[in-house]
Amino acid sequence: MKRILILGAGRSCTSLIDYLLEISQENQWIIRVGDYSEELAHEKCHGYENGQAFQFDINNAEQREREISAADIVVSMLPAKFHPVVAKVCLANSKHMVTASYVSDEMKALDAEAKEKGLIFLNECGLDPGIDHMSAMRVIDKIREAGHRLTAFESFTGGLLAPGTDEGNPWEYKFTWNPRNVILAGQGVVKFIQEGTYKYIPYQKLFRRTEQVHIPGYGYFEGYANRDSLKYLDVYGLRGINTIYRGTFRRPGFCRTWDIFVQLGATDDTYEMEGVKDMSHRAFINSFLYYNPNDSVELKLAHYLQLELDGPEMNRLKWLGIFDNTPVGLDAGTPAQILEHILKKKWTLNKEDKDMIVMWHKFEFLEGEQKKEIHSTFVAIGDDDVHTSMSKTVGLPIAIATKLILQGKINKPGVKIPIEKEIYNPILDELESLGFEMSEKEV
Repeated sequence: MKRILILGAGRSCTSLIDYLLEISQENQWIIRVGDYSEELAHEKCHGYENGQAFQFDINNAEQREREISAADIVVSMLPAKFHPVVAKVCLANSKHMVTASYVSDEMKALDAEAKEKGLIFLNECGLDPGIDHMSAMRVIDKIREAGHRLTAFESFTGGLLAPGTDEGNPWEYKFTWNPRNVILAGQGVVKFIQEGTYKYIPYQKLFRRTEQVHIPGYGYFEGYANRDSLKYLDVYGLRGINTIYRGTFRRPGFCRTWDIFVQLGATDDTYEMEGVKDMSHRAFINSFLYYNPNDSVELKLAHYLQLELDGPEMNRLKWLGIFDNTPVGLDAGTPAQILEHILKKKWTLNKEDKDMIVMWHKFEFLEGEQKKEIHSTFVAIGDDDVHTSMSKTVGLPIAIATKLILQGKINKPGVKIPIEKEIYNPILDELESLGFEMSEKEV
């Protein structure tokens, strides 16, 4: 029996593990699920006969070697910094590997050796990155094969709350992915091309430079730019394109309010604050404002950032409990860590909550001299706080890819991302059979 080793059993792994367990009997596969929390690993295995849960510590070199050497393929759902550690053991033991994370320079450096050994190290095979690559490349390849010239490509993806979920939540948002990544999003300099001109947005301006997009049936979304769209010029073979822009979707009003935290310095992760153990939510915000014993925290914040006291931004902050005297509940932390801890209290999914993934691509191209445009839309709704759309759209492409590699249907070796037809076509086809379909419309 072949063995699939899954390292990590966090929130994005539910659908991945479910899919592989469900097909394990017919394929005679053993699914070993290792997590630092053995209890969590057992929960994800649901008592399946072919499922084996165990406690796993990535820093235990002996255990790492033992588990990987006994597997046929390794799915690493660990934090991204550990993927190269896993990959090197996979190389030494001639094992295939799949991850959802971006390809690091350290991972790229293993390409030649992976090819030499006939190994597939497939990365960026989740949602974003993952389904975004595959769905974009399918349309881009069609445009090219028809002999047309692509002139612009824009792409947005967002994880939000489904319509009708937590209707009193003015942000229309809760955490469905790693909260830390949300807090630190956009830090650095944003780069993209617009109408042939290189554009740059510094972090402190990012959340005021947004674009609105209407998705029929789901309303309006606002998008802010991702950090570096330029790297996709080579990934997608788009050198010479007039416009390339990749971004993240939120509901209207989110970005302007999030910008308050950015301007205050509340998303800074470079230093630890003092007195955290005795700090309240209100004291946290007040620590970034000028000293005036006669003005309230609300008044000082509104004056400092020129906000209306009864405006939508202040209402969103009040709903979060930012001005409450509630203890933060940490002994120490950076501003970003403290903000994350505060937000988790209101932005953690409840059992009845449903999340939503929205992805939207826009392709502009020339058919001869005629300008044409295609919009491609993908929407997925979760079932509950465990079987989320985020878990499905991250986990299912990884699970399908793992199956296809074991079956020999994906067999080009090297450090890969899913931008080749051999990889993206069968994965997208199966996702469509499961009800996850990109709808394309020429406009």
